[in-house]
Amino acid sequence: MHNHWGGSFEINSGDHQSLTEDEKSRNMEWDRASVSHQQHYQHLDETQQSWLLGPPEKKKKKYVDLGCVVCSTKALKWTAYGILIAFFLIGLPVMIVKLVPKHKEKPPVPDNYTLALNKALLFFNAQKSGRLPKDNKIPWRGDSGLQDGSTLTDVKGGLVGGYYDAGDNIKFHFPMSFAMTMLSWSVIEYEHKYRTIDEYNHVRELIKWGTDYLLLTFNSSATDINKVYSQVGTATNFSTTPDDHYCWTRPEDMDYPRQVLRADTASDLGSEMAAALAAASIVFRDDDLYSKKLVKAATTVFAFARDKNRGRYSNGNSFIEPFYNSTGYWDEFLWGSAWMYYATGNVTYLRKATAPGGFTKHGKADRMIPDLSVLSWDNKFPAAMLLLTRMRMVLNPGYPYEEMLKSYHNLTGLTMCSYLQRYNVFNWTQGGLILLDHGRGQNLQYVANAAFLASLFVDYMNVTGVPGWHCGPTFIPSQVLRDFATSQVCNFYFFKT
Repeated sequence: MHNHWGGSFEINSGDHQSLTEDEKSRNMEWDRASVSHQQHYQHLDETQQSWLLGPPEKKKKKYVDLGCVVCSTKALKWTAYGILIAFFLIGLPVMIVKLVPKHKEKPPVPDNYTLALNKALLFFNAQKSGRLPKDNKIPWRGDSGLQDGSTLTDVKGGLVGGYYDAGDNIKFHFPMSFAMTMLSWSVIEYEHKYRTIDEYNHVRELIKWGTDYLLLTFNSSATDINKVYSQVGTATNFSTTPDDHYCWTRPEDMDYPRQVLRADTASDLGSEMAAALAAASIVFRDDDLYSKKLVKAATTVFAFARDKNRGRYSNGNSFIEPFYNSTGYWDEFLWGSAWMYYATGNVTYLRKATAPGGFTKHGKADRMIPDLSVLSWDNKFPAAMLLLTRMRMVLNPGYPYEEMLKSYHNLTGLTMCSYLQRYNVFNWTQGGLILLDHGRGQNLQYVANAAFLASLFVDYMNVTGVPGWHCGPTFIPSQVLRDFATSQVCNFYFFKT
C-alpha cells in the first residue's frame, strides 16, 4: 500500500539493516550467554542464590496522612502526576480554545459584475407565474395565474407557468421565448463563469421554467401542428373594463378573466420558440431525455413556422401590436435555422441559413441599415449573423457554406464598427452611454444586448488568435471593443447617463 503523498506507509529500520554480519554474530553470542546464564540461576537453590546474589534488601514503604485518608507516598506522587498530565493534555487546550477570540473568515466581497448578474437573474424569479417552488428566492411572491388557459380543451392543466412581462401581468410568448434563447446562449458560452459564482444551477432552473411553459403552448408531442398559443392576458390602452392594465394589481390578486390568444400564422413566434427550445436543448445536454424532448418540440414548431401559412403573429391583433408588434420574420428564420443546426447537426438547417440571396436579402439586413444592427426581441439579425460568424471562426465548415458565412462575418464586423463612438452612427450621452433606441425609449435593453454581442465577438477572436478586425481601412484591436462593452455595462449599472 503506497502513500499518495509520495512514499510508503512502512517504516524503514535503516539502523538495524546496517549491522555487519560480525556484529550480528556477536550480539547473538551475547544473547545466548545471557539466556544460559539465566537458566543457570534458575537451577540454584535458595541458599546458593542468597550467597551469590546477596540477601534481598527490603524497603520500607512511606505513608502520608491526609487526615481522613492514609496513603503511600508513591501512590500520592503518581496521582499528582496523573492530574498534571490530564490538565496539560485536556484542560489547557480547552481553556485556550475558550479564551482565545474567534476570528471567522469573511467570504470575499462579490465584484460588481457578480452582483449585477445576481440581481438580473432574481428579476426572473420575481416575474414567475404559476405554482412557485419553495426556494424561489423572492419571499413576497406567491402562486398566481393558476387558472390561465383552464378552459382550453387541448391543453391538459391549462397554460400555467411561464413569466409575466415587465410591470403588468400579461404573458407575451414572443419576448419570453427570446429571453430564454438569450439566457441559454449565455450559459452555453459562459458555463464556467456561472459555476464560478455559484449561479449555474439557478440559471438552468430559470431556463427550464420558461421552456417547460413553452412546451405547453403547442402540441409539442406531435410532429405536425397548425396553431400555437401566443399570449395569456390582454390589455387595451385607456380600457374601462377589467384587464391587465385597467387592474394594476399583484398577480396573486388577479380575479378578472384572462383571455388566451391563438395564432394560426406565426412565422416569427414559431421560429423564436424553436430557437429557444433548441438552444435550451444544448444547455440540458447532460439530461438526455429532456434535451431530446426539447429538440423534438423545436423541430415541430419550426416546421410550422416555415412551412405553414407564413406571416407575422401580431398582424392586425389589437392586443399585441401596441406592445410587441413583430415587424418581420426573416430574422427569426435565420436565427431559428442557426440554432436548429447547432442543436441537431442536421445540415438542412445550415443550408437554409447559408442559402445565397436568402433570409438576409429578404430582410434587407445586408444593406447595413442602422436599426438592423441593433439586437432586440424584434430584430435578431445581428445575433444570428454573429452566431454564424462563430461557426466560420471556430468550426470553419468551408465549401459550400463559406461564401455566406464570410458575408455574415463581414456584416458582423460592420455592426461592431457602428457601436464605436468614432464613427458617429448612433448618438451618445455625455456620460458615455450609446443610444441605440433612436429616441424611442427603453434604451438599456439594446445597450445590454450590444455589450453582450461585442463581448462574444471579442471572445471568438481571442479563442481563434485573431487580434482585431477592420472598419474600412482602419484596423481595430479587439481590446477597443472589449472596452466598449465594459463601459456600457458600467454606464447602465451605475446609471451614468
